[in-house]
Amino acid sequence: MPDPVTATEDTNEAATKAAVFSTAERLFALHGFQSVSVRDITSEAGVNLASVNYHFGSKDALLFEIFRRRTAELNRERARMLHEASTRHDGKPPVRAILEALFAPPLRWASLENDRRISVQFIIRARSEGTADMREALAGDVSHLARFAEALLAARPDLPRETVFWRLHFCLGMIHNNRFAEFDRLHVLSDGATREADIEGLLKRMLDFAEAGFLA
Repeated sequence: MPDPVTATEDTNEAATKAAVFSTAERLFALHGFQSVSVRDITSEAGVNLASVNYHFGSKDALLFEIFRRRTAELNRERARMLHEASTRHDGKPPVRAILEALFAPPLRWASLENDRRISVQFIIRARSEGTADMREALAGDVSHLARFAEALLAARPDLPRETVFWRLHFCLGMIHNNRFAEFDRLHVLSDGATREADIEGLLKRMLDFAEAGFLA
């Protein structure tokens, strides 16, 4: 029979680890990686100061764990959408369906109504403020993008491989430029005509533009 005391301790440890993780993600996303201390995290989470080191090893290790988990979740969602598009189109999804699988998850996570919004903000921060481990992962781990490149190559076999990869690169730039500061600037530039909250409208505009680039 399991020891009830041990089971309770395990539950408490898991709850503490989860509290540190979620609090750290929110604080890092809102205030930046360098501005948030271990003490800030544990104080906000209401846990012991040693909890970060105990559960994650260090602040940098905690940052990387959040990054690793959230990017894995995001890329699983992209892979699922791409697989569904492939199934719908008998294994040969068109360019627009491929790009929708790439664009839609991060855009929909960023919606004001989506509790994933903080995760997107964290991932955006990681691109500019990330640790050495994050930078290495961003530079070298492209396995999640390879499936999109393969699908686009199959959808446009008439294009040179180099051209397909460049156009995919430009599409990724569209995603990475959808930062909150950029939305604010566009809102001012357009004299209020643009709305960040219109996620589906933004997705359609991005797909229209990117699809045209691949079909040109």
